[in-house]
Amino acid sequence: MSKSNNIETQAIHAGRINDEQFGSLATPLYQTSTFIFDNAAQGAARFAGESEGYIYSRLGNPTTRQLEQRVAVMEGMEDAAATATGMGAVSGALLANLQAGDHLISSKAVYGCSFALMSHMLTKFGIEVTFVDMTVPENIEDAIQENTKIIFFETPINPNLVVLDIEKIANIAKKHQILSIVDNTFLTPVLQQPAKFGIDIVIHSATKYLNGHGDVVAGIICGSREMIGEIKMTALKDIGATMSPHDAWLILRGIKTLPIRMERHCNNAQRVAEYLEQHQKIGQVYYPGLKSHEGYKFIGKQMKAAGGVIAFEIIGDIKDGENFINKTELFSIAVSLGDAESLIQHPASMTHSPYSKEERLAAGISDSLIRVSVGLENVEDIIADLEQALKAF
Repeated sequence: MSKSNNIETQAIHAGRINDEQFGSLATPLYQTSTFIFDNAAQGAARFAGESEGYIYSRLGNPTTRQLEQRVAVMEGMEDAAATATGMGAVSGALLANLQAGDHLISSKAVYGCSFALMSHMLTKFGIEVTFVDMTVPENIEDAIQENTKIIFFETPINPNLVVLDIEKIANIAKKHQILSIVDNTFLTPVLQQPAKFGIDIVIHSATKYLNGHGDVVAGIICGSREMIGEIKMTALKDIGATMSPHDAWLILRGIKTLPIRMERHCNNAQRVAEYLEQHQKIGQVYYPGLKSHEGYKFIGKQMKAAGGVIAFEIIGDIKDGENFINKTELFSIAVSLGDAESLIQHPASMTHSPYSKEERLAAGISDSLIRVSVGLENVEDIIADLEQALKAF
């Protein structure tokens, strides 16, 4: 087919492999660990990089390759690497580009396991990490050292939905010849494409919206062809955090409906956020789709819409928050996001428990913060469930 710049068409057709043998419409699932060579010379040539073809599914697989090409096109980048988990994407992107003596700058608030990797694991191997408030880009400039190699951030930030200025941060990185990495999980390429603003590497927890059905854990790293090749042949090949072909097959199926799912997620979340903002038992609502949110000014500039995740503060103590969560019926108490089902969780005790209390507060994550992933159910039913749970305390 001809190339298309429309995300809805890309989600269905980009990177498609034609099944010349049988003409299968659906992507074939190559559920195999290894691949047969015609002869010893062909095997040697593939290992030497002198001949194209597959060797072993940890090193590459046709089903996985189609997923990589599709997401790369959707992100507007040259290539992609599929990983076993979202944290496989984070660790693969970082470990391939850092070594002992290097310095990394990260936003203060990030996903809890990303924070743990950077603050607890990387420092064990002589990599220095500085966490800064990136809502003020000058803080990044102040933190840059001669050995700074990477600037890492999420936007919107998990879990408090702070929106960062991608273009300003990318410009700082380029000015100082530093690699920039953005976690784009919350918005997906349907709503935000960081490469357009100069970002070098974009990562996803494909577990979330890209798959969208709560039955896969996976990740994706997008970047230049050279960068992705380096990540694949170092961190991913040798550590082994590569995606299974079956998971890639499921995600390819999920991505076909990603644009229409994101539209419904966004519409439902907007209605829910507006409902919560006027409720007397809710103190603060964090959702960029609200005019009261600092990130609202970025809608239409760097992001098409605000996404399907909302955070808010319950007026009361931590026990009230626990009671509220327990009283929900339609919502599932679970720590993922981006599924068809609406999910609810308590970041301080769940996803962001790797932070100390002091670190959480410094990152803007209070004990009373609740995070919801608004699903695809009828929005009136979602709001009714929140209403009955809020009446319970």
